[in-house]
Amino acid sequence: MNYRDLFDLSGKHALVVGAGSGIGRASAAGLADFGAQVICADVHAETAEAAAAEVEGRGGKARAVKIDITQEAQVRDLIGGLPALDVLVSTPSINVRKPLLDITVEEFQRVVDLNLKGSFLVMREAGKRMAAQGKGSLVFFSSIRSQVVEPGQGVYAATKAGTLQMIRALAAELGPQGVRANAVAPGVVETPLTAQIKNQPEWYRAYAEKGALGRWAQPSEMVGAVVYLASDAASFVTGSLLYVDGGWTAVDGRFTPPL
Repeated sequence: MNYRDLFDLSGKHALVVGAGSGIGRASAAGLADFGAQVICADVHAETAEAAAAEVEGRGGKARAVKIDITQEAQVRDLIGGLPALDVLVSTPSINVRKPLLDITVEEFQRVVDLNLKGSFLVMREAGKRMAAQGKGSLVFFSSIRSQVVEPGQGVYAATKAGTLQMIRALAAELGPQGVRANAVAPGVVETPLTAQIKNQPEWYRAYAEKGALGRWAQPSEMVGAVVYLASDAASFVTGSLLYVDGGWTAVDGRFTPPL
């Protein structure tokens, strides 16, 4: 066996949800670089198209689709209508950074609808598709917040823990059908979701110093985990939470953000 071939995704079809920006966009490019044909899906059509154009500019194969994963029919129609699906990567999330006692029902519902309900809908439809064909890899982005929390992150953390537990359930339920399901737990990554923190130097610096590496991650640094979990290199990996957090969860310490 040539172990390099374990990471080869040639002939694989991947759907990346949230491909318009940040980790999703980097993941789409990375999967394509390893040979996968990629569908770049995002709630914003223009960013999905830009992501697909970037993949093709790198010599890969991609097309763009617009999708709102909180809408059951859209998720069902997209995934059910794909000619093939070997890899599913899902990254979308939103956050409302407020003390739990100050969060309104509307804010709670908005975070839960995307982070948890949306993830569930994508898992369910992709899981059905992959179970029927007897193969596939599901890669969902959870967070270090599924394990550790701080003030202002209660609802977000709950949705990320919920995403992880659904992935674990899928791993148990779909393992006999040859489907693998795993989650990635990033630490602090420079994406549109974390722009609020980057705009406050003290907060940004404190987060950088919390991890063992003393800095934030770039979206590109999540790609290795995605390609690994999507590929045959992870053929015996399922139900796992893969930390890509720069040592955040290994290092003790605390910073109370300005809420």
